[in-house]
Amino acid sequence: MRNIKTMTNQTVSYQKTIENMGASSVLVVGDIMLDRFVYGAVNRISPESPVPVLSISRDNMMLGGAGNALTNLSTLGVQGKIISLVGDDEAGKTVARLINDLGFDAGGLMIDPDRPTIEKTRYLAGHQQLLRTDFERIENINSAQEAGLMTAFDVALKGVGAVIISDYGKGLLTKSVLRQMIGAARDKDIPVIVDPKGFDYSIYKGASAVTPNKKELSEATSGMAVNNDENVIAAARHLITTAGVDAVVATRSQDGMSIIEGGSNDVLHLRSADIEVFDVSGAGDTVIATIAASIAAGSSLNEAAALANMAGSIVVSKVGTAPIRAAELIEAINSDDDGLMPYTIKQGQGGEKQSSEARRRMGSICAWDEAAEQIKRWKARGLKVGFTNGCFDILHFGHVSYLNQARDKCDRLVIGLNHDKSVKILKGETRPVHDEDARATVLAALGCVDMVTLFGATTADEPNTANALLTQLQPDIYFKGGDYSVEDIPETPAVRAYGGEVCVMDVFEGHSTTGSIEKMSA
Repeated sequence: MRNIKTMTNQTVSYQKTIENMGASSVLVVGDIMLDRFVYGAVNRISPESPVPVLSISRDNMMLGGAGNALTNLSTLGVQGKIISLVGDDEAGKTVARLINDLGFDAGGLMIDPDRPTIEKTRYLAGHQQLLRTDFERIENINSAQEAGLMTAFDVALKGVGAVIISDYGKGLLTKSVLRQMIGAARDKDIPVIVDPKGFDYSIYKGASAVTPNKKELSEATSGMAVNNDENVIAAARHLITTAGVDAVVATRSQDGMSIIEGGSNDVLHLRSADIEVFDVSGAGDTVIATIAASIAAGSSLNEAAALANMAGSIVVSKVGTAPIRAAELIEAINSDDDGLMPYTIKQGQGGEKQSSEARRRMGSICAWDEAAEQIKRWKARGLKVGFTNGCFDILHFGHVSYLNQARDKCDRLVIGLNHDKSVKILKGETRPVHDEDARATVLAALGCVDMVTLFGATTADEPNTANALLTQLQPDIYFKGGDYSVEDIPETPAVRAYGGEVCVMDVFEGHSTTGSIEKMSA
């Protein structure tokens, strides 16, 4: 039996696999859904019945089911294809638009006018889910639809390096369709990775690998024990024999992942990282997408699973359904001495977690999506997040005093820093004195600053406010320094739109970057 320690010195190989994903293509076939999240606040109980009244402030829509696997392929840089079924309705049009937004072709969506697009809506007060509603009709597609599905599959199969079958048991993937798809892929030596559903895995006969979790593995083997390594190996071997699949990748929550291949006596156990788990939603889609993307890029199943184990550990530390990014995987690999799990996650950046002492010395410098994920984690802990923005060209007494006062009013402080082009538009061609990297590094080193992210216009005719950034990050408090009324601040409408608070702060007269430059010039 092999264990993770025997697979050292693989960092370069893993990094090359991730880089090669950009030249690979993966086909996803399965039940696609529209996931809708409706956010608001509960301030009272209904007088009509003892239920909370949700005052809705915003909603968000994303691809779910097989669509989440497709989203993960996109963020890994893979060329993705999708074959699925939607209704002739607005939800189906939204699904197609979201696929196009990923940069993929939605032409593989079959339209069934007699059934609705699967839509799952979650209602949340803050981060507390109050209710989920499912709008769907579960029934097998008919023989004509099966034929159309196989025609689309045969066309889409050209040029792909792996196939993901994402089975949610909604009726798209009938036994006949599965048998034909897996057979067609095997005829072309294209690996098929299955996210399974139900108890009978013989419907996936011929698949390269199935990815059950512990509960699913036990159910698929008539209740066999899966409490330890030996149990998992025995159950997986039994499943390989009875279902006729080539391998089992068993995901085991806090116990990590085990890879058992039918043609080998070797077994690989991958342990989980010691991290704080926020949300396991969508982690299975991340795992199967990473496995398929890695195999399509030329890696073995064991190497693909090791990368998938890293990817799964990263996404469960995020709040809500969130995909893995190639940059996060590369940073995770490089942060570990052996390039393998176990590893830990840096708050907001996906690498090595800093000690509390180091964290006080240096805040994170993040891209917008990374910043949004970190803010969600902070809010999930009940922390109040503040935000302010500016050029901060030459840091002076007024800046530091203002930032310290803002930090006193919140638990975490985020700085939106105007990038160099934005500063030139605001201040003229002689500014900034210090470039954006230098300014961001100095700000992040302040004890009162927890995160810095760049923003701003690139041309004079673009809006040069922080509105777009605020809409994505959604901090609890927006701080603005100066002699303003709240209504006069350009960012106020954006903050109020998501339910945030605007706070006007005093400025420190006699201290400014312009004044500092004039003194130096004199």
